[in-house]
Amino acid sequence: SSCRSSLKTLRKLFQKKCLLYVTNMDDDPNWYTAELSGRRGYVPKNYINVRPHAWFVGGISRQAAEGRLRPLECGAFLIRESESTPGEFSVSVSYGDHVQHFKVLKDGLGQYFIWDEVFSSLNQLVDFYRINSIAKERTVFLREPERLLARPRHAHALFDFTPHHVSQLRFLRGDVIDLLDCSDAQCWRGRCRGRVGVFPPEYVQPIYH
Repeated sequence: SSCRSSLKTLRKLFQKKCLLYVTNMDDDPNWYTAELSGRRGYVPKNYINVRPHAWFVGGISRQAAEGRLRPLECGAFLIRESESTPGEFSVSVSYGDHVQHFKVLKDGLGQYFIWDEVFSSLNQLVDFYRINSIAKERTVFLREPERLLARPRHAHALFDFTPHHVSQLRFLRGDVIDLLDCSDAQCWRGRCRGRVGVFPPEYVQPIYH
């Protein structure tokens, strides 16, 4: 009953072309847990089109984020799940000479903010700070470095994937997958544990070297 109640809440909130933040794809093969304007609930998998971003890296540590960003140009950034506060996020940004971390806060309406401006999604927050400085003491615009935009050759599995067809690739959360073909936005082809098959790209996080 809690599932249906949450589903009704999200159905009232989102319309066609709305952006939702998907928080869980692992509990049920046909349902995703999603968030919109601070409200969480269930949505049918076929109601939404998942579009992973290269800048969202999930639950990596602060130290790991610094390791990725330190050699990159000023403004290169990643968004990760907060280590200290589960369910919240941090923006890690290269300043060129060091990496700065910004905690993403939420107000009482579930809106995201770092400074005074509030946003209904992380996507809106990122878009705003692409053209407005995220830093107060210097000018730093968020930018995706070229190496993050390059075609990835490997990916980390974010969730277990159990095939429903012989052509699909089985893998477990944490596995490293060799990416063989990413030309289809809905279905990637890869190799894992000596087997080759296809899988939904939203189950993995590409590794950008």
